[in-house]
Amino acid sequence: MKTPFISRRHALLAAAALPFAPAITGMAHAGAEMKGAATPQFNRFKLGGFEVTALLAGTRTVEKPTEIFGLNVDPADFTAVSEAAFLPTDKAQFFFTPTVVNTGSELVLFDTGLNAAGITAALAAAGYTRDQIDTVVLTHMHGDHIGGLMTETTPTFANARYVTGAVEHNHWMGAANEGFDKNVRPLNDKISFVDDGGAVSGGITAVAAAGHTPGHMGYMLESDGAQLMLIADLANHYVWSLAHPDWEVRFDMDKAAAAATRRKVLGMLAADRVPFIGYHMPFPALGYVETRGDGFQYVPASYQLMMG
Repeated sequence: MKTPFISRRHALLAAAALPFAPAITGMAHAGAEMKGAATPQFNRFKLGGFEVTALLAGTRTVEKPTEIFGLNVDPADFTAVSEAAFLPTDKAQFFFTPTVVNTGSELVLFDTGLNAAGITAALAAAGYTRDQIDTVVLTHMHGDHIGGLMTETTPTFANARYVTGAVEHNHWMGAANEGFDKNVRPLNDKISFVDDGGAVSGGITAVAAAGHTPGHMGYMLESDGAQLMLIADLANHYVWSLAHPDWEVRFDMDKAAAAATRRKVLGMLAADRVPFIGYHMPFPALGYVETRGDGFQYVPASYQLMMG
């Protein structure tokens, strides 16, 4: 079959007619509406015999991160590090990531987000109800971790027992803190306490990580030889805190102790190649840490824990 010859003049005429083609053929379509940015509300994976679900209980943009991170760093160094990591220096995105662990015998919730609405919505998206929570573990008592404990004046998790560190609880009992007095104090008769190395239940162990607050704790999960650590607020940003553990963070109550704790715990995670969930890491907040120079490098998880 002979290929028809198309002259340059024919090609130009055809191109000129293209803008009018929809009107001629009646095939015009309105543009699809903009949907806006979206992030999944949960991420679930197996860890040995456990099932772990990270919950996005909230996220927000925060202005002026230089007033929060790297308080002891030259602004030029902060800018250089940020640019190398493709990060703006005028704003940052904060994430709030409680975690649910189904051990097979109980449903354990670690931290409760900013408010009851956020944590209950995230639980619902993941297929849970608040009444199913058997145990609530509080890593520490900052407002973005205890804010969902109460719905108005009623406990959000009516059937739960509560576990936290004794040092942390004792500090806030004497601090005259409005958030603690509203959300934690009414639950005092339901709270039990653990110290470093103490067990919440089988396979869930407290790990002292003080500095961010006086009794801040992480929790090591272990099931069938698989491990994962919930580091809470040990490092509040994957570059400005984790990668540079000596950079001071405004929210760390004892900045020197927080830096020393970061180095100790992150060094352990790197050496043992243990994955972790960081409460404020970019959602789904799951990754690994490796040593790099005098600090560390955050390695976001890809599919490693999907195959458990």
